Amino acid sequence: MSAGRIRLAAGVLAAGMLAAGCGGGSPSTGSTPAGGKITLTLNLFGNMGFKELYAKYEAAHPNIKIVERTSAYNDHHRNLAAHLATGSGTADIEAIDTGFVAQFRNQPQHFADLRQHGADQLKDRWLPWKWEASLAKSGAQIGYGTDVGGLAMCYRRDLFKKAGLPTDRDEVGKLWPDWTSYFETGKRYTAKKPEGAAFFDGGPQVFNAMIGQAETGYYDTQDNVVVATNPAVRSAYDEVLKAVADGQSAKLVGSSPAWNTGFAKSQFATIACPAWMLAKIQDQGKDFAGQWDVAAIPGGGGNWGGSYLTVPAQSKHLKEAVELITWLTAPEQQIEVFTKHGILPSTVATYDKPEVTGLKHEFFNDAPIGQIFTTAARNLKPQYQGPRAGDIQTAIRDSINRVEEGKQDGAEAWTQMLGDVERISK
Repeated sequence: MSAGRIRLAAGVLAAGMLAAGCGGGSPSTGSTPAGGKITLTLNLFGNMGFKELYAKYEAAHPNIKIVERTSAYNDHHRNLAAHLATGSGTADIEAIDTGFVAQFRNQPQHFADLRQHGADQLKDRWLPWKWEASLAKSGAQIGYGTDVGGLAMCYRRDLFKKAGLPTDRDEVGKLWPDWTSYFETGKRYTAKKPEGAAFFDGGPQVFNAMIGQAETGYYDTQDNVVVATNPAVRSAYDEVLKAVADGQSAKLVGSSPAWNTGFAKSQFATIACPAWMLAKIQDQGKDFAGQWDVAAIPGGGGNWGGSYLTVPAQSKHLKEAVELITWLTAPEQQIEVFTKHGILPSTVATYDKPEVTGLKHEFFNDAPIGQIFTTAARNLKPQYQGPRAGDIQTAIRDSINRVEEGKQDGAEAWTQMLGDVERISK
């Protein structure tokens, strides 16, 4: 295998494991066992590509032992909020998704202010908007950015061929310069689709990609919730539900067991594809190496996801925890994470490195993922995230799911969702 080709490591996501988020019932803060070693704990909500790095760090720091725990996305953030409120139970290091970072940056008293540990000297590592998104109003910096979710569209070449569509990634990208064209392509695909293979995986996932491109999402910059009044939200919602009604959706809930099985059983031909999705596709669709490919996202640019590493004030080893997140988020380590896992760094210097820009992926038909995703990151227009953006996204996901399950029509689901959003926002 050439240096420009990689195989992504399998993603690890312990969905629904509340105990994992709580550390299996044991104290989550660091401990110093016999022999003088410091144990640093990390609570994450998925595979962030760090596991291979821990041994390297431990070798350079013989007094440090690193323990990583993962839990489901919503469980993780719910547990973190509870542990901060009660004053106990956090890990030494806690990951926070971009959809929740505004909620937690409003509680800077619960986190180490990284400015007190040299953060201001490091700020130029990151995309400016990535740095600013984790800044509290007081100026405290609560987290260091890991990845960004610059968007592309992953698709199955073999399923496209069977449906009479182009398979070359450049030609595929030309099929959908915008989302209207994407859904029109979906109609063409659906008319000749292979049996059991819908056009896309599920409505909420497509909606997330669409709203990630909007100038304004769920909040305005004064932290007012604008879901009910933002035409971009309603337009994306209606377009997705129209495509669902047209039979384009496999009606799978993202990150669910059924969604995982959908990859293995070829139940959909396209999926909105932030960089971190590559590991999931390879892990769940092992039998389809070379059949998956990566094309441009409709509309260009956009972001879905991306995370931060924070050090709660509860940490018993705060200094050592800050040193670890500083090292994990450094460009050198972020390059390794990208080349091994395809998780796109938010550190600007990495985008000019030939090992990043020249990276191709064998599993995805030698797609030039380095070029595709660094271009997406550079073109990304950041969207303001308000305090409960992650919870609002979940409410919208649930409403679209209710329509896909036949429990409500679009109007009913929209009305209930607005009520749910109003309660969340109080």
